[in-house]
Amino acid sequence: MSLKNILPGRLGFGTAPLGNMFRAIPDEEARATVEAAWEQGIRYFDTAPFYGAGLAEERLGRVISAKPRDAYVLSTKVGRVILDEPETDVPDFGEKGGLFEHGNPNKIVHEWTAEATERSIEGSLKRLGVDRLDIVWVHDIAQDFHGDAWLQKFEEARTGAFRVLSRLRDEGVIKAWGLGVNKTEPIELTLALDEPRPDGFLLAGRYTLLDHEHALQRLLPMAQEQNVDMVVGGPYSSGVLAGGSHFEYQQAPPEIIERVGRLKALADEHGISIKAAALQFSLAHPVAAAVIPGATRPSRIAEDIAALNEDIPAAFWHDLRASGLVSPAAPLPDGA
Repeated sequence: MSLKNILPGRLGFGTAPLGNMFRAIPDEEARATVEAAWEQGIRYFDTAPFYGAGLAEERLGRVISAKPRDAYVLSTKVGRVILDEPETDVPDFGEKGGLFEHGNPNKIVHEWTAEATERSIEGSLKRLGVDRLDIVWVHDIAQDFHGDAWLQKFEEARTGAFRVLSRLRDEGVIKAWGLGVNKTEPIELTLALDEPRPDGFLLAGRYTLLDHEHALQRLLPMAQEQNVDMVVGGPYSSGVLAGGSHFEYQQAPPEIIERVGRLKALADEHGISIKAAALQFSLAHPVAAAVIPGATRPSRIAEDIAALNEDIPAAFWHDLRASGLVSPAAPLPDGA
């Protein structure tokens, strides 16, 4: 089923920050943020066991488990099984080392087999306090976590998680499945398979104002040709496009700071916010079904809704194109 037929709107809520990404967030702040999202009409929530070793799912579940289950769409991910025992070693998260150092202390097993996929789903349902999931993403079978071994992990998922999720979809247990990754190559490989067929994918950080050329070269034309939708994760490039200092989960390097400065100067010239430009750019591609910025403060939700609805003059997009700050192949909201 097309993601556009499942998702309730173009703006969702990404819960990675609720897993104490970058900083320890008080429980009451996390709860208030999810409640703010609900009160302001957000009805798509994305989470994952990986986010704080189950912490984000637990925090999201405390709020949404009390809401009518048919009133919202929920997605989580498989590939990490959270154990009841504590982690005694320093976790190896590849390029994302230290990302959730303030999360739960539980041990995480990285596994994409059929058995692990079913265990992962059971654990997620328990932490979320719900009886079903709508969308399940196969999480992080990519180079950023596994280096040269990523193809081995992909094969494990292809013969394990892919088949389990295809069966669950065909049985009507879930509505859709796909990949949730920070790299384009695993999705390209999946789209090239004869079977099993995903319904869509969650691509984080690869279709933003700062990083989109690679996705436009091969992945997005393939997805468009096959009628496969995309949820855009990380539209603010880990925060640097929203006033933060992180890019790709690290401190932003000087060349990124300089590029953001140029983008902000152009936005200021036209009297618009850079957040609005970033959010609306990520949604302008025909395969983009929704965008899911993360938040840890209730006020951020209102900012995201305002950014989605901000009126951006066509002249801004034309000047953005003329400045060379976006790829000539990138669709822009006004068709520039």
